[in-house]
Amino acid sequence: MLLGRLGLEKARIPHSDRHGLVWLDRGRLEVEDGCLRFLTAGGGELQAGDYQIPHQSLSVILLGPGTSVTHDALRLLARHGCALAAIGEGAVRFYTAPPLMPDSSAIAREQVRLWADPATRMEVARAMYAIRFGEIVRTRDIEVLRGQEGARIKRSYQLAAERHGLPWKGRRYDRDNPNKGDIPNQALNHAASAMRAAGCVAVAAVGAIPQLGFVHEDSGQSFVLDIADLYRHDVTLDIAFGAAAECLKSGESVERLTRRRAARLFRQRNVIPSMIDRIKSLIGPDREI
Repeated sequence: MLLGRLGLEKARIPHSDRHGLVWLDRGRLEVEDGCLRFLTAGGGELQAGDYQIPHQSLSVILLGPGTSVTHDALRLLARHGCALAAIGEGAVRFYTAPPLMPDSSAIAREQVRLWADPATRMEVARAMYAIRFGEIVRTRDIEVLRGQEGARIKRSYQLAAERHGLPWKGRRYDRDNPNKGDIPNQALNHAASAMRAAGCVAVAAVGAIPQLGFVHEDSGQSFVLDIADLYRHDVTLDIAFGAAAECLKSGESVERLTRRRAARLFRQRNVIPSMIDRIKSLIGPDREI
């Protein structure tokens, strides 16, 4: 019943006796006779109907556009430790989520332990760069790694632009006005926002601490940015430059096209399940590093 969308049913959620997430949109989440139900008239991914939600076996319910939730539903979810998050269509935005309070604190405790020790913190950062570079990283100097990243991402921008037949004049980003700049740069800004939203879902699902990043430091979403950056060279650039090319042909809004393309690629490439698995391999109790 209600297989998780975006491939989420394939993700291994590190909660005791939990096995997934479910994404609902365009309907009402309520309680009837002690059971959690979702009523929808259709128009989204679900056909019109009255669906019973197996909240005892879920970790997070993701509520997309056009949904409402009753107080009784919130109370029932809290009692059973099932989190609720409001997201944008296609999971390209992450708006809010109540305190998650997962069944186990194992990942959060391991994240704190690894983050607090400079040596293990560096090892996690090196593992992240190894994923991004596709090769073993030798240096243990974070500034050297950031320099290597900068050189590689510049080359990646150029290659992605060439693949999609776009002119590329370099990355230009105005933090105060992200809609400023040419179409490819605007698309990159919107694609990065969508990828951060996917990272928020993954971090929330495993109960990790978003503020404790291993590469990023100052942001309140430092760990989310760490995870999103693991997909920058392939998925984010593919989203951005593909949407930019379509925008220049059709004249449609680059933001709308980027969100739509992001939602499609998130599903096709199982981005969120992949993020969850990578978080567990990087900072989980049974991590691979």
